[in-house]
Amino acid sequence: MDYYRKRKIVEVVKKFWDFLWNGTSFLSWISFLIIIFVFIKFIFFPTLSFIFGTSLPIVIVESCSMYHDYDFNDWWEKNKEWYGAINIEKEEFDGFPLKNGFNKGDIFFIIGTSYEKIKLGDVIIFDNVQSKRPIIHRVVSLAPLETKGDNNIAQIPFEIDIDHNSILGKATFVRIPFIGWIKLIFFELLRPESDRGFCWWN
Repeated sequence: MDYYRKRKIVEVVKKFWDFLWNGTSFLSWISFLIIIFVFIKFIFFPTLSFIFGTSLPIVIVESCSMYHDYDFNDWWEKNKEWYGAINIEKEEFDGFPLKNGFNKGDIFFIIGTSYEKIKLGDVIIFDNVQSKRPIIHRVVSLAPLETKGDNNIAQIPFEIDIDHNSILGKATFVRIPFIGWIKLIFFELLRPESDRGFCWWN
């Protein structure tokens, strides 16, 4: 490629970048959003999926099922009867990852895992046909594999005897609080009224 052709390409790229970055027209904004969408969907997420070993490397918490509205001791007093019935004591739960739960709108980074690597108390993400959305709940039994939302009064039927092939990964300690609301806010009115709003309002 000769010098003048290279220079022309550079000038075109510079003009396009200036149009995207400094442009104030509606077209420049739309073009910028499209490029961001393409980058996230086809470059950023596939890269994260490869690094973390899961098809779902980032999860937005969409419900209050893991929310704790008390400090740990008070929360345990409220829930100890249910966990005691399945032989999980306070000292054991106190050592579980994310023992204080988490909030609707939080974002988690997820690592791929298999059933053999899951431990009691881990917070896992699994697919479920009934809910049509991935579920992020705590493991309360390994044989069979079962979960429960910390803030739910009981298990949901699809949490009992979970198919090992439906496991998408395990929550890490990398959590970004509330940022997921940037997306959730657009879908709140489509939810049942009882599921809307911040957890502490319910």
